[in-house]
Amino acid sequence: MDKNQFSKNEQLFTYLISTFQSSAYIALGKKENPLTKNIEINIEQASYYIDLLDMIKIKTDGNLTEYEEQILINTISELKLNLINENKKQAK
Repeated sequence: MDKNQFSKNEQLFTYLISTFQSSAYIALGKKENPLTKNIEINIEQASYYIDLLDMIKIKTDGNLTEYEEQILINTISELKLNLINENKKQAK
């Protein structure tokens, strides 16, 4: 889909979601921390970012475009699966 097809608010919303997603991936050790240049795992911090996205989903219920809603649902689902997998790794 062409970026120009989205309204400014849709673009900003997508950026907001991707910002929390990136932060969660850094906390899950899936991406390098840009400040330390290291891979670091912080499950508590990752859970916090996922909780923020869940809160956004609840607070915006019925107020998002179909595209925005799908982006949010997919992002939360993907992050929760990664969190579960990381918790399993840490439990071993």
